[in-house]
Amino acid sequence: MSRDSGNASTLIDLLGIEPVELSPDRVVMKMPVDSRHHQPYGLLHGGASVVLAETAASYGAYLNCDPEKEYVVGLEINANHVRSKRDGTVTAEATPLHKGRSTMVWDIRICDEAGRLICISRCTVAVVPRSSGGEGKD
Repeated sequence: MSRDSGNASTLIDLLGIEPVELSPDRVVMKMPVDSRHHQPYGLLHGGASVVLAETAASYGAYLNCDPEKEYVVGLEINANHVRSKRDGTVTAEATPLHKGRSTMVWDIRICDEAGRLICISRCTVAVVPRSSGGEGKD
């Protein structure tokens, strides 16, 4: 993830996720809801909501790191899908619950255009030193 590079040819680009606000204490991202995001019944797929949530949390964690010395990766995520959505736009707002040296925990609320809660998620992000040699390895 880079602050200055685009997301061309990534899942972020494929799903149409776009940043609205990026700061170390609040990340807001929007995602359209159309056939790309549907499960077989024509509803927003829970996995698409999870991608949006983890993307917002990861950007927030990245903005709290020194990219010359560290990178961030998702460690754990949970999500409760509380309302269905067929079309339109959803917006994720991510705020930190904990910002530590090796992990960060982010709270993510995904709402529709009317502000109704669609999904609530919590994501733990690992902060990994670049010197560990583990970047890009499973």
